[in-house]
Amino acid sequence: RTGVPVVWIKREQLLEVGDFLKKLPKPYVMLFDLHGMDERLRTHREGLPAADFSVFYHLISIDRNRDIMLKVALAENDLHVPTFTKLFPNANWYERETWDLFGITFDGHPNLRRIMMPQTWKGHPLRKDYPARATEFSPFELTKAKQDLEMEALTFKPEEWGMKRGTENEDFMFLNLGPNHPSAHGAFRIVLQLDGEEIVDCVPDIGYHHRGAEKMGERQSWHSYIPYTDRIEYLGGCVNEMPYVLAVEKLAGITVPDRVNVIRVMLSELFRINSHLLYISTFIQDVGAMTPVFFAFTDRQKIYDLVEAITGFRMHPAWFRIGGVAHDLPRGWDRLLREFLDWMPKRLASYEKAALQNTILKGRSQGVAAYGAKEALEWGTTGAGLRATGIDFDVRKARPYSGYENFDFEIPV
Repeated sequence: RTGVPVVWIKREQLLEVGDFLKKLPKPYVMLFDLHGMDERLRTHREGLPAADFSVFYHLISIDRNRDIMLKVALAENDLHVPTFTKLFPNANWYERETWDLFGITFDGHPNLRRIMMPQTWKGHPLRKDYPARATEFSPFELTKAKQDLEMEALTFKPEEWGMKRGTENEDFMFLNLGPNHPSAHGAFRIVLQLDGEEIVDCVPDIGYHHRGAEKMGERQSWHSYIPYTDRIEYLGGCVNEMPYVLAVEKLAGITVPDRVNVIRVMLSELFRINSHLLYISTFIQDVGAMTPVFFAFTDRQKIYDLVEAITGFRMHPAWFRIGGVAHDLPRGWDRLLREFLDWMPKRLASYEKAALQNTILKGRSQGVAAYGAKEALEWGTTGAGLRATGIDFDVRKARPYSGYENFDFEIPV
């Protein structure tokens, strides 16, 4: 039903098959996703191997424009599989997440520890027998002993990450940045290893953004989950709703009218422009140039006004529906859209001058943490971060959905 071939293999074959796919003439060069599944309650297993849990590996070949999914069946009393980090370095975080949420052990992983949940968390939340509501737990009590335990868990120990505290000639300093810091743009913690004023290494801690969206979905209906999708990337709005409703429609065999496709594309692209404006302008702000962020917020406000006129909401409209949208376009929507389309292209020259030609931005970004196409693919980089390396892969063009094949557009690289 998904259009992606699924191959069940034994875990002893995993690394051999992965290596084979990566070395084909037109190789599968990207590990797009890796995660676990609790299959204990699955009732329809015709033609499938027995499995209490499974791990899937979603690989992409850019040259073939094809995907393949490898799946490994696991018994509840033997949740072990070899680490995939020897083939794809981005498997590191995926495997940590899968162990964190399902309790599946990846043998040979360099540092298998929690990544989403606090280090003191008990259990693995995405197991189907794990409670989904706070009221199903015992009342929470914060004792002095528990508080001390939490503080100890947050203490950074360089040795756990394979980092040295110093060399024969110097001692390194470890600086905790976040989880609340004005330059982080969200709850994000990063521990920096400093040699004087030079950052020589770092350890990011991303779990503060985890809100249990998958677990929430276990107690929602197909329709009532739509508002939660808006919060996955909280600036994306309808861009988040699109893949969810498309997936449900594909599984249910629902075909929507062309008018719905065009409306969805229009709203998604407005939100995409909006999100990119904030991403670019705040990045430039962080390296010391303030002007572009004020330009961007002026233009983003115009997009929000247009989105609000159409959907009734601004950031989180929850407007797409399984099989369509919440309601038709209101009277006057085309006038507002034409006004924005007349305004925005003229602004690009200002962005070019204030941002891309900005000496502060150039001096603090060119040649800093640079990566190429090979690194981008190995680390699973997608979107603008991948196209910036010169790879013109965009699913809207390579695998058009929702009527994108009817639009004429270029892929920026």
